[in-house]
Amino acid sequence: MLDSMIVPLLVTTDLPPETDLAGFGRLVADAVRLVRHGETSYAGCLHGGVFWLDRPRMPPGGGGLSVPTADELRFAALIGYLSISGPRRAPREVVSDAREAITRVVAVSYGELGSPAAVMAIRAEDVRERTPPTALRVRTAGADAGLVAVARSYV
Repeated sequence: MLDSMIVPLLVTTDLPPETDLAGFGRLVADAVRLVRHGETSYAGCLHGGVFWLDRPRMPPGGGGLSVPTADELRFAALIGYLSISGPRRAPREVVSDAREAITRVVAVSYGELGSPAAVMAIRAEDVRERTPPTALRVRTAGADAGLVAVARSYV
């Protein structure tokens, strides 16, 4: 039996308007495949849904939806379950390790957009209640099969 732990997560960040939402979700999910904690590392798998938090704005004077200009950022979120394996860790440590990995990958991929990605633990009920039905499903590619099964049981 796999020694694992599940931590419900919320990840939010601003992104350029032309960002592929599914690509962003895969990037975040893959960032936690191998998470570092000091000199050691442990395997992770993130199952969740990614979606835009903001709505397209109406142009001044009405008349349809506006297209964001190149300098306007969009606000995206990923809500899901992070399963990890290895020695038991406090949830706070797991979230901190995941935050470091996700923040680094988002900054490398999209540049410095003003503030780093926010990564925080949430309640399991929040994952079910707050993930919209239109969210695009993502999962860590190439994750350990045992972790995939553990996370899938929560999704």
